Amino acid sequence: MPATEQQLTITTADATFSAIYARPANPTATVVVAHGAGAGMEHPFLRGFSDALNSLGLATLRFNFPYREAGRKFPDRPPLAIAAWRAAMDTARARAGAHGDRGPVWAAGKSFGGRMASMAVAEGMETAGLVYLGYPLHAPGKPEKLRDEHLYGLATPMLFLQGTRDTFATPDIMADVVSRIGPNAVLQWVEGGDHSFAVAGKKRPADEVGESLAAPVAEFIGSHS
Repeated sequence: MPATEQQLTITTADATFSAIYARPANPTATVVVAHGAGAGMEHPFLRGFSDALNSLGLATLRFNFPYREAGRKFPDRPPLAIAAWRAAMDTARARAGAHGDRGPVWAAGKSFGGRMASMAVAEGMETAGLVYLGYPLHAPGKPEKLRDEHLYGLATPMLFLQGTRDTFATPDIMADVVSRIGPNAVLQWVEGGDHSFAVAGKKRPADEVGESLAAPVAEFIGSHS
């Protein structure tokens, strides 16, 4: 039976934005999914990823950051993005509670969305765990400017899914950062994948690429439930 979808509107003190909640029957967990800097929640990659999680028995709530909702191109500053994350997580917990679902609520994000989730957790946001779909460790060509300081204090389970050709995360530096976070952090490589997980010589539509990442995410969540 396919997941049922519900369009939602989430409001913070400074913004209002859209979300889509999708719930299969008797989900084992709920995953809140945030988009990257250049695309919104309806991007085929996120749709494919979320639909696949639903088919694996997990509920999802994906949302737009306020800048995307307003039609702006430049991402929100961290305080506004973190407030959006907190509100999205609260909404997901409320939806789960309304259905009597007792499974954990996780935070997952593509690039910018995942980084903002980690910063929110560093500032006290509660989550059962974090999933990064291409963590933007540094800007392309600037590995000397790492975005890692807040990661070392996070004790929650974390899964880093990274492409080996991702210009936002030099492989050896990424591996070193994850190893220094501690045993709660796991790094899983997608061989040949770039920052969007596209693999050279293997053309696939974005929804199939997103779908391909759902199984390892569901497995990781299941191993920590």
